[in-house]
Amino acid sequence: MKWVWIFIFFIVLIWSGYEPKDRATWVLEVLPAVIGFLILAFTYNSFRLTTMLYVLILTHMIVLMIGGHYTYAHVPIYDAINGYFGQDRNNYDKIGHLMQGAVPVMIAREITIRKNIFTVYNGWFIFFLLSFVLALSSFYELLEWWSALIMGGGADQFLGTQGYVWDTQSDMCCALVGAIFSLIVFSRLHDKKLQEIS
Repeated sequence: MKWVWIFIFFIVLIWSGYEPKDRATWVLEVLPAVIGFLILAFTYNSFRLTTMLYVLILTHMIVLMIGGHYTYAHVPIYDAINGYFGQDRNNYDKIGHLMQGAVPVMIAREITIRKNIFTVYNGWFIFFLLSFVLALSSFYELLEWWSALIMGGGADQFLGTQGYVWDTQSDMCCALVGAIFSLIVFSRLHDKKLQEIS
């Protein structure tokens, strides 16, 4: 499983980096996936995650690398979808922000459970996980803002707002929706996978 995961990661990374639409945007979009890969590599022996979580993380990384290759505003399949539904913007970035909630919430869930950070896994536990996701999402929006200040007009492809005035707020909402969806859909299976490694 490990080598298949690594193979898929590098195949998609190489494809993503081959003649991307905008090289600077590619670096900014793909950098989190590369940092994530390094963290997973360094912690693999000391704190191995569940296979389920590795699959979710790889899926998130692939979403980032696709967005980096085309830029989020120009992913071809979403141009086709938008034409069919009569939408005036490419909404692939919303998939990225749904994943920004769905995957980190499961990472936080696994770490907090395995490290016994909470003694009771009740509503306060869920509140913490959702607050973590919102904090992470808002921090990412701050990074986008700082990048825009540093890069000026060159940050347009990275920001991907496409003229939508509520882009930042809708991005954070998507992260929250992704986190709630992930907790509802994956928690029971995740508990089984956690029992298998305990």
